[in-house]
Amino acid sequence: MKKIDLGHLNGDILIFGGVYSNLHALEAFINYTINLGISAKNVICTGDIVAYCAYAEDSVKLIREFGCHVLAGNCERQLAIKSDDCGCGFEEGSMCSLLSKSWYAHARSQISNSSIDWMSDLPERIIFENNGSRYGVIHGGASDISKFVWPTDAEKVLEDEFNLLQKQIGYVDCVIAGHTGIPMKRDFNKKKWLNPGAIGLPANDGDIDTNFLTINKKMIINNKLEYDINSAYQAMQATSLIQGYHSTLKTGYWPSQETLPLSMRV
Repeated sequence: MKKIDLGHLNGDILIFGGVYSNLHALEAFINYTINLGISAKNVICTGDIVAYCAYAEDSVKLIREFGCHVLAGNCERQLAIKSDDCGCGFEEGSMCSLLSKSWYAHARSQISNSSIDWMSDLPERIIFENNGSRYGVIHGGASDISKFVWPTDAEKVLEDEFNLLQKQIGYVDCVIAGHTGIPMKRDFNKKKWLNPGAIGLPANDGDIDTNFLTINKKMIINNKLEYDINSAYQAMQATSLIQGYHSTLKTGYWPSQETLPLSMRV
């Protein structure tokens, strides 16, 4: 398991994930950081740069040029080993699993050998300190890169994953995880579990803006990202990625909610 300790980071920190090959959203996010004057050294991606949308290779190239810290998501890990599936943790035969075959094949057809080599070297854990707290960044769970940890999960689920992560990287005050695409802030037993959501797709809440996270010395803020949705939608249509996720960009709802707990389905 590759781990990177960034040490102490001063100033505001931006956390994002789930680019999902949505180049237009990534461009908007990077422009946001530039306009705020936040260095790429204070920006961390929780993985899954590549997935549902049209521009897999271009998104990887742009994030590499930007130079922020990037964690391996399950999509990067699967592409790095040249697997035939995304390893998202979808139940076999489910709608999510069936839909993944087309977008993953599209992404795999785009990704260059250079990008595969880069993905192969991405860490699975990122550690940093800020304002007296130590953070551990993972993709899904400490037990499994593709584990879904939901806002409605029992406290024991979070506690078990938290404790396992501490065995892997040492004491932390807060876990930051991606993978689900749903923003999350949970406090339990004087600990925190955060999820920035995803910038590449809405959070299945009817809001077409996407999500990322800011950590500063006063608070932790869930932010909304506005970007050129129409261009992202048209790019998916032009590449025949019209199995449902293209509509998500304009409706704010996922084409299938099978992965979600029953209480979170709409």
